[in-house]
Order: sequence, then C-alpha cells, then structure tokens
Amino acid sequence: MEEGRSCPLAYRYSPSRLGDDPVRITEDVLYVVGGLYGNIEALNEIERMAAEEARNGRRVRLVFNGDFNWFNASDDLFREINARVLRHMACLGNVEYELANPSPGAGCGCAYPDFVDQGVVERSNRIISRLQDIARDQPDLMEKLGRLPRFRCLMFGGLKILVLHGDPESIAGWGLAHEAFADGNRKQLESWFEATGADAIVCTHTCLPVLWTGSVNGRERVVVNNGSAGMGNLSSDRRGLIARISAADGAVEPVVATDCHDLQFSLQPVAFDHEAWMERFDALWPPGSDAALSYRNRLLGGTTLLPGDVRFLA
Repeated sequence: MEEGRSCPLAYRYSPSRLGDDPVRITEDVLYVVGGLYGNIEALNEIERMAAEEARNGRRVRLVFNGDFNWFNASDDLFREINARVLRHMACLGNVEYELANPSPGAGCGCAYPDFVDQGVVERSNRIISRLQDIARDQPDLMEKLGRLPRFRCLMFGGLKILVLHGDPESIAGWGLAHEAFADGNRKQLESWFEATGADAIVCTHTCLPVLWTGSVNGRERVVVNNGSAGMGNLSSDRRGLIARISAADGAVEPVVATDCHDLQFSLQPVAFDHEAWMERFDALWPPGSDAALSYRNRLLGGTTLLPGDVRFLA
C-alpha cells in the first residue's frame, strides 16, 4: 500500500449489505455531522443548534459519520471531543479507524486520488501519526472507537437512509466526492441505489459539499455530502456545514435544500466561534506545521465553491 493513497481491505464492504437491519429513528430532526475535524467550537455550536430545535418542540438525533478527530492534537482536547461525540450515534471515518486499529502502510487511510497533491498526502500521514501518539495514552477511548460500525442504516420519516463516511464500497471511497459528480457518476449512483435499496445516502470524507437528487427506478433519491462541519465549505464563508433532515423547517436558512417524499434534506450552516477556534488551532498547529500548511487558508477563507456549485440534478 502507498501511505495515504490506498486503504486496508477492512475498509471495504458490499453495497448489498448496507441496507440490512435498519435502525428506526423516532426523533423529529436528524443532524448528520461529518468532518468535525476536532473543532470543539463547531461541536459547541452544533449542540447549541440542537438545543434550540428542542426548545422549539423538535427533538434532534445527532449522528457523527466519521473524521470527528483531526486537529484536536492535545490530550485534553482529544479526550473532550471523543467523550462528547461518543454520547451520540456515530460510525467510523478513516481517521477513527486508524486511531483504533492502525494499519501498517495505510498512513492516514484517506485513499487520496491522483488529483490531490502529494504534499497534502504526506502532511496528512504525519498528522495521523501525531494523533496516534496521543490516542495510545487514552486506551478507554480507543476501545470505544474500535467498537463503532463502519456505516449506519436508518429508517427515518418512512425513508431508508444510509449514513456512511466515504461511499457504498469503502470507508475511504471517493465515489460521492464533488469531483465525481462534476465528472458524471450517474451510472455508479444508479448501481449503488439499486444494490442498497436506499432512498438517501448521507456521507462526508471528501471535504466538499454536494446535494444531488434524481430518480432511480422511478423513485426519487438523494445524496448529501456535507463537506465539513468543522471547516468552511464555500467561497469567503468560514462556516461549517451539516446535513439536516426533517419534515419541519429549521430556524436557520439552509445553504441549499431539497424535498424528497415527505422530508427536507438540507445543508445547514454551522456558525461556530471562529476567533476562538483559530486561537486554539494556531496554538496546536503554528505557522509552518502540517495542519497549518494544508488547512489554515481554508479555515480563514473557505473554498472556491459558490452555493450553486453544490447542487447536482440527474
């Protein structure tokens, strides 16, 4: 394996098995939180958002679909992030897998495609190594992370919703990346929806947001990739994004939304305390450090995407 460019066989699963044994969700709202990346201020804001929904009579189920660790490279912050996240439903990202079950030769386990610069890959491998050093001193948390499933199948609002980290074949798959939709992945999407029987697939991993809708076998389907809850996702926009699913509208205007059957699927902004987070980030990852080189510009200015670039129609 080439570190950071490939992934262990244990990351892989069969799409036909993803829809087995769905868990029924009885709350009114589903938040799917991917790519928190150890941003404690984003976690504070997401929990505040959920509490506000509850005050308005809407119960919220939080589901963390991996990579909730990354920038939290101190003993205290590592423990706080994981202790708080693990109070909720969660599944593994490649980061959590490589913390709980380090794989020789996997590096970060990101399975970066060729279009990702080699410098980014090498820095990510060093970031996971630093986190692994911290994780070894917290075996209780590693044991809990190691018990997390690789995916979740939920029944919510009458729809079968798959919650993944990567794509329907691998924890670190890039088949639902923004780049894959831009290149045209319709046939692959149809195959995955037919194999899984899902109405919706909610994912993260590849760091850029997507909201896709289309008909497969005469039934409307949805894909939501939230990009990152802990970093900016759009041009000149520092807010994170989460996937929000509910029959009821939220209090905050979504970046983009669509209705599918009786539910609204939206990308909801996470307006965390940016100044407080950058103070923490810079203390842990000063200028010239691996995470600063790879991510600081995005934390300050977002990406090049505009809201209209997120929406894909079949």
